[in-house]
Amino acid sequence: MEIMASSHTKPRKILYFVTVDWYFLSHRLPLAKAALKKGFEVVLVTKIERSQTDITKHGIKVIPIDINRSGLNPLKELLTIAKIWKIYQKERPDIVHHVALKPVLYGSFIARLLKVRGIVNALGGLGYVFKSESLKAKILRPFINQALRLALLNGKSRLILQNEDDKALIIEKHLADRHAIKLIKGAGVKVENYTDKPHDFKDDPLIILPSRLLKDKGIYEFMLAARTFKSRGKKARFALVGTPDLSNPNSVSLKEIQQWVDQGVLEYWGWRKDMPDVLAQSSLVCLPTFYGEGLPKSLLEAAASCRPIITTDIAGCREIVRPGVNGWLIKPKSAKALVSALEEALDNPELCKKYGLSGRKIAQEEFTIERVINETMQIYDEIT
Repeated sequence: MEIMASSHTKPRKILYFVTVDWYFLSHRLPLAKAALKKGFEVVLVTKIERSQTDITKHGIKVIPIDINRSGLNPLKELLTIAKIWKIYQKERPDIVHHVALKPVLYGSFIARLLKVRGIVNALGGLGYVFKSESLKAKILRPFINQALRLALLNGKSRLILQNEDDKALIIEKHLADRHAIKLIKGAGVKVENYTDKPHDFKDDPLIILPSRLLKDKGIYEFMLAARTFKSRGKKARFALVGTPDLSNPNSVSLKEIQQWVDQGVLEYWGWRKDMPDVLAQSSLVCLPTFYGEGLPKSLLEAAASCRPIITTDIAGCREIVRPGVNGWLIKPKSAKALVSALEEALDNPELCKKYGLSGRKIAQEEFTIERVINETMQIYDEIT
């Protein structure tokens, strides 16, 4: 049912709490614009790293907050929680929609104390704390699990997850009630914005890895594959499309990337706003990740662009890539497996074209932004 604001009724207010502005712009802006169209007043609480104007020009109120995504200093975290409390208390939203771990933990606690009517929590993958084998992650995991139980085991809230594997893990660890979990596969993609023509493979193939440049995203494996191709004299260009994420302990450094560029191993394109154009230039999209993915938007965009995909056989990636249909699923943490898949792909351009067309069809049928918006709006109506 469409809800419209009138001169006699104060519009319902929805507050999005997202850790950083660039993620909101790439993954949640279409949803917020749909909420505005439905008659909601929309507020965003986020850290500004790129552009506040790109958000406010749509009629969204932005409240900047300095939040450290990986910070563990108790005093600083308490100060952050106090700031969030003041914001929620002043704004008095009807619905809060938290995206990522800290907003879910801090926002849910505050929203429950302030008796916010509707609480929506979204985890776009289980990320570093759940999937990393580092000592820091292993130490943090039991504390985070307990905090999530307190945040999520609430009959009035809903938890949005992006893949079946994460849903099974959350249920297995008793972090949320089964009935409160809603599966919405990814952030969606506006398919018509991307090319509907497969690559013609007339020039040297361009293989891109579009992602935050984290070690867990398979950046080293990608570099090693590029180095192997170069040593064998095979003609192919390899390009990293994205930037390091210095707030993440597993970020690759710019110094390392520059060394690879200087050695002629690969190209560094940095962060790009024009991803439809970037993907149209590419021959193939590669994401050899072993990160705790939800459902990588970069793979949805690749599928929408008629590009074959090589990615790892892990949660989230399996949702969009079907072996023998639109790409290859390979063993994680294996540069050798990546090289093998790349060689098979580049030796079979007609197969790549076929996979590209199949991927676009999958994107159109299962992963449109319209579908994500409709399913999320249903949750808003359900909890209010």
